[in-house]
Amino acid sequence: MYDQATQEKIIKEVLTRLLVFEEQPYVPIGVSNRHIHLSQQDLETLFGKGYQLTKMKELMQPGQFAAEETVTIVGPKGEIKNVRILGPVRKNTQVEVSLTDGYKLGVRAPIRESGRTVGTPGILLKGPIGDVELKEGVIGALRHIHVPPEFARKFQLKDKDMVEVEVGRERKTIFSNVLIRVSDKYKLEMHVDTDEANAAGISNGELGKIRKGQDEQCP
Repeated sequence: MYDQATQEKIIKEVLTRLLVFEEQPYVPIGVSNRHIHLSQQDLETLFGKGYQLTKMKELMQPGQFAAEETVTIVGPKGEIKNVRILGPVRKNTQVEVSLTDGYKLGVRAPIRESGRTVGTPGILLKGPIGDVELKEGVIGALRHIHVPPEFARKFQLKDKDMVEVEVGRERKTIFSNVLIRVSDKYKLEMHVDTDEANAAGISNGELGKIRKGQDEQCP
């Protein structure tokens, strides 16, 4: 057991560190594995008429969840089984993969902001009831940060800003071209894919520090 003086010293150091985190633009990191967002029409084609997703676990962003359901995605050179569906359903189906996944599938996924799927490659989705052949919709997700308005105001960030984020320890990395997305529906969180996380030696829950970088055009 620590004596009272040592305990007080430890508490003071912890509180000081917490204050530093609050006064600097640190952001928790979420590592995003390959996944799919489905339209209701495509969900029903894959799983049956009137089908509803089964919630497996809540995600960090309010209202978002990982579903129990998975599908197989099939490209020109290979396939990946058990690709998780995220809910709720969306207007359009979108498949998000890492560049490494793209090599296995034989699909060159462009780096895009979520929802910007015009002109992207297609892919075949195989479900337990039927298949969906997408004409487009496969992307490598542009790394981005979900930012609530109060955090944006505090650190002078605007929706669609592009920033840098410093992450990691042994493999310290500075990610450039990180998109800021501001909404009162968001919780503060940065999303990177598995390739990016592995390259920087980071995992879920680690912190990155936002730095103002040069303005870049969003892909």
